Amino acid sequence: MLEKVLVAYGSTNGSTARIAETVAAVLREKGVAAEALPARSVTDVKPYDAVVVGGGLYAGRWHRDARRFARRFRHELRLRPVAFFSSGPLDPSARERNIPPVPGVQRAMNELDVVEHLTFGGCLQEGAHGWVAGMILRSGKGGDFRDFRAIESWAAGLVEELATGREAWR
Repeated sequence: MLEKVLVAYGSTNGSTARIAETVAAVLREKGVAAEALPARSVTDVKPYDAVVVGGGLYAGRWHRDARRFARRFRHELRLRPVAFFSSGPLDPSARERNIPPVPGVQRAMNELDVVEHLTFGGCLQEGAHGWVAGMILRSGKGGDFRDFRAIESWAAGLVEELATGREAWR
């Protein structure tokens, strides 16, 4: 039985953090003890039955904190079911079709035998940090493209995916 899940995330401006918090909230509604934490603050994954790792996409790369988390805990993550999510497209493409993981995320998925991955739309709004974010916003390409119904649906399905994955690890 799936009892405790960590949702670790790398987020610069809070968009991916909000997705991770939504995933954790849905898991809790399904009866799983779940917590969302910034990936850089996690010191141990051993207390968790499964782990979800999410990262924002920046110029075709997963957020540095998500990449470092996957690398730092790779040995422990191989011993439990893991799911990934990405966020980032600043257009409706993530709603319209399944966007495959970027190459670095795909390599980590292969290494860790990840059970699931989905890319969600991103969010970039006024007040975002960073020079590139400012350029994107000035060009008029910002906005909120997250689909919380899709996020909630994916998270609800994760309970079974991770529990099934957990059985394979026993």
